Amino acid sequence: MNVGNQLAAGSGVPGRGVRVTVDAGLAVAFAGLLAFGAYRIAGTWGGGYWQFGCAAGAMVCGLALARRRGRTWAAVAGLAVAAAAVLASRYADLPAEPGPAMVLGLSVLVGSAVRALPSPAACAVAAGGLAVALGSLLTAHAALAPVTTLNLGGWLAGVAFGLGHKVLAVRRRTMADHVRRHERLQLARELHDVVAHHVTGIVLQAQAAQVLARRQPDRLGGSLSGIEEAGSDALAAMRRLVGLLRETDEAAPPALGPERLSDLVERFDGPEVRLHLPDGENEPAWPPEVTTTVYRVVRESLTNVSRHARHARTVDVTVALDRDTVTVEVCDDAPPVPARPHRRAGYGLLGMRERVEALGGTLHAGPRQGAGWSVRATLPLPARERR
Repeated sequence: MNVGNQLAAGSGVPGRGVRVTVDAGLAVAFAGLLAFGAYRIAGTWGGGYWQFGCAAGAMVCGLALARRRGRTWAAVAGLAVAAAAVLASRYADLPAEPGPAMVLGLSVLVGSAVRALPSPAACAVAAGGLAVALGSLLTAHAALAPVTTLNLGGWLAGVAFGLGHKVLAVRRRTMADHVRRHERLQLARELHDVVAHHVTGIVLQAQAAQVLARRQPDRLGGSLSGIEEAGSDALAAMRRLVGLLRETDEAAPPALGPERLSDLVERFDGPEVRLHLPDGENEPAWPPEVTTTVYRVVRESLTNVSRHARHARTVDVTVALDRDTVTVEVCDDAPPVPARPHRRAGYGLLGMRERVEALGGTLHAGPRQGAGWSVRATLPLPARERR
């Protein structure tokens, strides 16, 4: 159950479009700094002194743009090029290195490594970046030359960026684990109540069967069939329960069964909601774990509409029954808003997905074609409910 990856787009991990935009902006910045550095060196040193620094800076910048193909090797290669440039500048009497473009490239490589790599590798890359920044002192003509200040500032910015994103990622994972654990515990309690209900029924019918065996033997078969059905239901619920209960706490178990969907729709303070239920059913009577999940999906979806789709005019809540599945879909008609998908994909959606997938179902959420947002969940019905 890879919930975290499925919600990555809404959990702070940039999508492909964002990555392309960032890399395009970096490429423009690299090109500008390379041109600026060459211009300044040509104006102060003259001749072709700018060529070496420009070539070395271009190599580091290229590695920075290719960092996602392998953050470790890109960072190591970039630091190696920078170290070689420092040594060449020192012993060949060339302009001080690393230059502005190389500083930005190294900052990107160090920040990317600190952000994404495991702690040992991230620390090693950060230490290498600091060594290169301090190594610029070999080419400086003063105790704290501008080039050294620039390199130390770039290194510090890269490390701070990487650490900040790593801390945020840890917080997101912690919160996601908390949401998943809460959903599993809540659903496990509900299923536990269902199983207890079935077992109580089995006990009562077994007691009744003992009486019928003595007084009305001809009716004993029906009583035994009832016991068999109740036992089958209890076993099915237990199978769905296995793997859901991870730990216990002292919170009180929720009540059996949710409110009616019609009551939820009537209380909704927002756009007009149109509720569509299966033909011939006012309120479907499914197993409690399915009913509570349908209710949860509708409730969370309407909450998202009230928060993020205030300009919607109508919301359609559709519950459909197939032979072996229940499908619930909540759609609104709000006009498209740029960044809306990232705002809509929060921990509420994570909780919904965890609950749906725990029952063997699927959940899809995203913008609709044209306008609006859609949340669609498909839940399998237990075998006995399909008959």
